[in-house]
Amino acid sequence: MLNPATIVLKNGKDHSLRRRHPWVFSGAIARVKGEAQEGDPVRVEAIDGELLGVGHFSGGGSIAVRMLDFGQNATLPTAEYWEEKLGNAYRLRQRLGLTGTADTNVFRLVHAEGDGLPGLIIDVYGDVAVVQAHSIGMYRARPEIAAGLRAVFGDRLRAIYDKSAETIPGNAAPDAKNGYLFGESNGTEHVVQENGHRFAVDWETGQKTGFFIDQRDNRDLLARYSPGRRVLNTFCYTGGFSVYALEAGAELVHSVDSSKKAIALTERNAELSHHADRHAAYADDVLGFLKNHSAEYDLLVLDPPAFAKHMGARHAALMGYKRLNAAGIAHLAPGGLLFTFSCSQVVSPELFEGAVLAAAIEAGRPARILHRLTQPADHPVSLFHPEGAYLKGLVLAVE
Repeated sequence: MLNPATIVLKNGKDHSLRRRHPWVFSGAIARVKGEAQEGDPVRVEAIDGELLGVGHFSGGGSIAVRMLDFGQNATLPTAEYWEEKLGNAYRLRQRLGLTGTADTNVFRLVHAEGDGLPGLIIDVYGDVAVVQAHSIGMYRARPEIAAGLRAVFGDRLRAIYDKSAETIPGNAAPDAKNGYLFGESNGTEHVVQENGHRFAVDWETGQKTGFFIDQRDNRDLLARYSPGRRVLNTFCYTGGFSVYALEAGAELVHSVDSSKKAIALTERNAELSHHADRHAAYADDVLGFLKNHSAEYDLLVLDPPAFAKHMGARHAALMGYKRLNAAGIAHLAPGGLLFTFSCSQVVSPELFEGAVLAAAIEAGRPARILHRLTQPADHPVSLFHPEGAYLKGLVLAVE
């Protein structure tokens, strides 16, 4: 882009960018010099003309610019930019021990702001990368992103799949369709390994990018507590916690999800574990299942989808977490363990803990916190963007 538009900030509205926060809100803009279309790379200046950085413009939402680079030497993205950013993200995963290992070949390569690429998620499943754009700027940059991925991975990458149709905002790209940016489907089941556990992943029609990678460390912790226990995994999706519990020696594992397709994948993954004889799956509403079944469990997982995606829904979400956790606690045997989670970004760890406390009071059950949980290291949080810390969880011992 030869003549990018320039976003000029109001006087005093440049402090967050000087602290490298990656969002410019629409209310901070004094004027736009030139013509900025949705998704365009733009320059961002202070009121005195000082260049503060460059980013992707988004005129339709409260976040008007997502920053890609900061400072007076910032330049618009080039092919070298994408290769460097993706290479940096890959090298971090190498240092974390997530690449080139025999027992794990699934990891998050790019976690949006946490890797300096706001609006972009990339998950790797063996030899396939799944790209998900959450902004129109990243959506328009998909060809450059795909080229950068091929430069970083070389022949270790068989295919790149774009899963952005459901995540780009509003009507920014009404004709968007998911599909392969490079390579194609090989028509066979794709099985990945995580900590030695095998999972079938469907990135084409599954939720998110096909697998909930962010619970890897928490699944590993659950395995430590599973031997000999009766386990209930709710909102199980493809059965991640269920497989870990089965292979760790749980006495039995029950999995519940409202999606019949998710239950089918859970049953398949239980088969891959070779312990399906100790597993039963139910396609049912979780609260309905808890209401209509009287069985007690020694370990229970509550991992619902986000109850609140904006501040206006936060109070209702907290009431929902209280209701769900009270119902779950009622099904725990004395001395049982509750793994309970929230992935609602607008619900802080303190508010979530308060909702779980209210649930324990309502259930009349003493409880102790054994662990406070969060997202794994391949979902990093920028020090300058604390909003990137979305996953929070508790492990409770319930009397």
